[in-house]
Amino acid sequence: MLLWQAVATAAVAVLAGFWAGGDAAWSAVLGGTVNLAANAMYGFAYGLMRPTGPGGAVIAAVRAEASKILLVLLLLLAVVVLFRELVLAAFLATFILTALLFRLVLIVRD
Repeated sequence: MLLWQAVATAAVAVLAGFWAGGDAAWSAVLGGTVNLAANAMYGFAYGLMRPTGPGGAVIAAVRAEASKILLVLLLLLAVVVLFRELVLAAFLATFILTALLFRLVLIVRD
């Protein structure tokens, strides 16, 4: 899943770079990186918990998802505040694409 998101991020960054220059490319990279970091946080947070039984697994998944959502919000805020040259279209396009890819990977089987 992270590989698909990384490839999509790189592809959109290249397209954004040709479309609107270096700031757009970096904006696209940051948009994808927000979801990459959040999904890695989900895996890390879930891995820290040792669920016992089905109820524990659900609680662990909810806690991991909460940590993921919190990290997404913090990273979105950090990018918008700190990156003054942000190209919003490239940033949001990559952010949304990588978020949708996360759901698609859960549906598609290899």
